[in-house]
Order: sequence, then C-alpha cells, then structure tokens
Amino acid sequence: MQFAHAGLPTRQKSKWWQHDGLKWLTIGLFSLISCYLIVLMYAQGEYLFAIMTLILVSAGLYIFANRRAYAWRYVYPGIAGMGLFVLFPLICTIAIAFTNYSSTNQLTFERAQSVLMQRQFQTGKTFTFGLYPTADRQWQLLLTPPDGGESLLSTPFSLNNGGAPQQVTLTADAAAPAGERATLRVITQHRQALSQLSAQLPDGGILRMSSLRQFSGTGPLYTLADDGKTLTNNQTQVQYRPNDDTGFYQAVNADGRWGQETLSPGYTVVSGWKNFLRVAQDEGIKQPFISIFVWTLVFSLLSVALTVAVGMVLACVVQWEALKGKAVYRVLLILPYAVPSFISILIFKGLFNQSFGEINMMLSALFGIKPAWFSDPLTAKSMILIVNTWLGYPYMMILCMGLLKAIPDESV
Repeated sequence: MQFAHAGLPTRQKSKWWQHDGLKWLTIGLFSLISCYLIVLMYAQGEYLFAIMTLILVSAGLYIFANRRAYAWRYVYPGIAGMGLFVLFPLICTIAIAFTNYSSTNQLTFERAQSVLMQRQFQTGKTFTFGLYPTADRQWQLLLTPPDGGESLLSTPFSLNNGGAPQQVTLTADAAAPAGERATLRVITQHRQALSQLSAQLPDGGILRMSSLRQFSGTGPLYTLADDGKTLTNNQTQVQYRPNDDTGFYQAVNADGRWGQETLSPGYTVVSGWKNFLRVAQDEGIKQPFISIFVWTLVFSLLSVALTVAVGMVLACVVQWEALKGKAVYRVLLILPYAVPSFISILIFKGLFNQSFGEINMMLSALFGIKPAWFSDPLTAKSMILIVNTWLGYPYMMILCMGLLKAIPDESV
C-alpha cells in the first residue's frame, strides 16, 4: 500500500488561518466597514471620495476573493496607487475648475446654512461672573449685574463632563459662596465646558458665557423661514436668500432685488466656464497666467534636456573602457541619488547665498560678479534649473547606463 501511494501527492494539512470560513468572514467584515465609510462620505457631501472608494474597494474585493483573477493581485496595488494619487487628484482638480471653490466657498449649501444658524447674539442684560469651587469638587457661578443689584448663584455643576451641554438654575443670593474664586487661568482651561453651560434666570431667561468674565442673554442670530432657505437677521430684520450665481447668502431688498451685503461662509456651486473666461478676459489674471504658463513649459523642456544631456554624458564616461577606477566614479556620481532632496535643496540654498555663498565667492574671485540668485528673476530661474538638473541627473545616468549595457557591442 505504501508503494501504491508513493507516487501520489500528499495533501498538506492547512493552517487555521487558511480556512475558507475565516477568509470569507474577513472579507465580509471589510466589506461592511467599507460600505459604512462610503455611506458616511456620501452623507457628508464628499461624492468624489465616495465613488473613488467604492471603485477601489469593489475591484480589490473581486481580485483578492476570486481565484480566476489571481494574476491581477500583483498589478492591483500599483493600479490602485496610480488611481488614488494621480488620477483622483486630476479628476478633482478638473471638477473644481468648473465651480466657485475658494477659501470662502468650501462647504456644501446645507453645511454653510448650518454654520450660519449656529451663530448667536446678545439679547439681554450682561452679568459679570465668578467661578467658585464646592466641597464635592463641583463648581458654582456667582453672577453680578452691572448696576450693582442682587447677585445670582447657580446650582453646582461639573466641568469634567467631556464638554456636554449643561443647564443650571440661578437663584437670588447676596453672599458669595465659600471658597477661593477661580483665576482667569482656570476659566481659560475650562472655557469649552463653560461655553456649553446654560444658566436659567428666575424669570425663565437663559444666559450663556459671552466672554471670559461675562454671561449674557443670547439668542440665535438668524431664523430660518418656512421655505427652508430664507434667513432673517433677528437684530436688523434683514432677509438673506441663497444666490446660486455667487454661492453666498445675499441680502434681499424690499422690492426683492439683491443687496450688496453677503454672509460668509459661502457654499460651492457650479460656475461652468466662468473661471476660464475670467482667465482669458481679466488682464490682472491673464498676464501673470501667461507668464507662469510659458515659464512652466520652458522649465519642463530645459530640465528634461539638461538632465538627459548630463546623464548621458556621465553614463558614457563611466562606461569608457580606457577609464581607470570606473567603480569609484560611478559611486561618486550616483551618490546624490541617495541624498534626500530636501537636504540637497537646503545645501544649495547656502551655496547660492548672495553674500556668504561659496558660488558667489568663487565668481567674485574669478570674474568680479555676485549674481543676485534670490532676487533677480533671470538668475533665480537659472538657479532653479541648476538645482533641478543636479537632483535629476543620477536617475537619468542610471537609466542611460542600463541602456548602454543593453546595446550589443557590434552596434556601437
């Protein structure tokens, strides 16, 4: 029997982590977590992030859970990285170009409206407050009116509740509580907890902290109308409506026309080709844009040309058969490849220093000149090309050395 089965392959016992049940359990948990994150991103208005995550997760689950797609497991990480770090930023940039996205227009309409609805203003009398500790490690507020009237003392409360909203009741009490009054430093440390504190007056009014030394009657600055869009300023009674052309809440006159006042923050809206037309028509943008665009093209072309030229020449030199010590030269020339770029840039910053840099010291000794590398536009661009060539030539040199080795000797 042993001889009969000697040629048959023996099936190795699988480990516990190789069971199919554990694999599908892991895939199921990962799918649930991913679905939750995708729904959360979609609910927050991050539609592009949600779509990108859905595509990457779906493709990854299909590839790693399906044996027929086994070969794609080695390619998927690179494709996913390219999609996440190259294609996705490019798509986001293109999408943003057709909107009014800016430092004041970053939020969705719902989020911008929520931020405006959270704003408060003072509606009642202002009280000076003092914070006093109690015997059971809690605190009390003593509110004093500015006209010297009767003081109000709050019920005890805690300042170590994680910043959750609290409400205390105020009662008339002329005497200050026992204990030492808290310093401004203690109030500053617990400012977040005190800002979530609501103090109810004997007549039912509500006071909130308006500064580090005062509690005031506060109310919402804006009231939302029944249409779900119009905001009314409770101080000035001015109405504001969303202007989808500008992406701001804008004041509305009595005759229904737009006023000059707008509310910040704004919200993101699709602007179409307005940004591109503005670049083409606005002289204040067109001239700098054309100048920067031309310099970007020149910089790209010269950087590639100089890097290829220097790399090819050095690769040919170190491959020269008659050159002795080629290994040493190769190490010295490829050494900048191992130096991080930010360190090389800092070194060049010192070398190109106009007053104390070694480059200007040599140019001054040889030719009597000291170029202003950081202030003159032409010399600054030249300096950038020199530094970029230094940073890029080792990569090109290695590539050219590989190409020269791949070329047969007969064809050289």
